[in-house]
Amino acid sequence: MRILVLGVGKTGKLVAEIAAEHGHSVHVLDAKENKDAAALTPPFVAGFDVVIDFTTPEAVISNMRAVLATGGKMVVGTTGWYEKLADMSSLADRRGASLLYGTNYSIGVQITMELAKRMTDALKNFGYTFSISETHHTSKLDSPSGTALTLRDVVAAELPADTAVTITAHRIGDAAGIHTLEAESSSDKLLLTHESKSRRSFAEGAVRAAEWLAEQKPAVYNFRDVYDKV
Repeated sequence: MRILVLGVGKTGKLVAEIAAEHGHSVHVLDAKENKDAAALTPPFVAGFDVVIDFTTPEAVISNMRAVLATGGKMVVGTTGWYEKLADMSSLADRRGASLLYGTNYSIGVQITMELAKRMTDALKNFGYTFSISETHHTSKLDSPSGTALTLRDVVAAELPADTAVTITAHRIGDAAGIHTLEAESSSDKLLLTHESKSRRSFAEGAVRAAEWLAEQKPAVYNFRDVYDKV
């Protein structure tokens, strides 16, 4: 399979390495080579089976517009752009493109989301309050993280509409990512924590997602809905 990786940050580099390990042909574009998505012309995009984006919230919208307009297939691991999700989904639908997006491509994180749902549902009627803390590296641009926001949505969906679920964000060193759901009552406290030891789980999940997407009919997919299929 021919894969185009957009972004040569720490995760983007690892995505390219893992895609090559999987036997795929990989081409990488950095920000200088693809300013304002200028490199993503229709003939260029047509040369790849799937495009994987791990860039920045500022760059990803232009990249999506360029790729989806060609009817291409795109896996987006960049976060911080979801206010434009409806627009990008509409573009994909109109052009017969495929878009797979997600706040986190780690299978462990997806299992954590399922456990969080069960934990909240089991405790919500016993006087517990729920909060989330997250820690990432200092160069992460969005705060709170997309994963923390998704975790909050999962928890909030099990609670009354007016229930607050606070998020505390920390930026420390080169931390790959720690997310903790805390449920506290007057008598005890429960903690559900996912700690990333490296970015490899994110990159591996993104490559598997690209492999899966390449075989699907054009549509818009949330990784949370398909992680168990990749």
